[in-house]
Amino acid sequence: MKSIAQALDLKNDKKTIALYEKYHREVWPEVLTDLKSNGIIRMEIFRIGSHLFMYCQVPDAFAPKRDFQKYTRSKKSVEWNELMMGFQQKVPEATAGEWWGEMKRVFDTEWFK
Repeated sequence: MKSIAQALDLKNDKKTIALYEKYHREVWPEVLTDLKSNGIIRMEIFRIGSHLFMYCQVPDAFAPKRDFQKYTRSKKSVEWNELMMGFQQKVPEATAGEWWGEMKRVFDTEWFK
């Protein structure tokens, strides 16, 4: 198992941010099922202002650029993905073809055991 981290911004509007958080408190069951069936063991999203940080635990073979969007297996997950993209915008550091910008690990307490 490994960890991945990604960043994304929300459109900087209080109503948009509140609605985004509401959707995530009431996430559609099909989305959770599809994420888990895609190999995502655990996903957490944190917010400060309009900035999002997503932390996921995934199998070692999971490659975000190749595998992440495979969760959109069902019609409901495709609908969810399209809905969420309406709230979001890429961070300036995201590369071509990325929506969530992949973050580089720069520190881990486990490196010092």
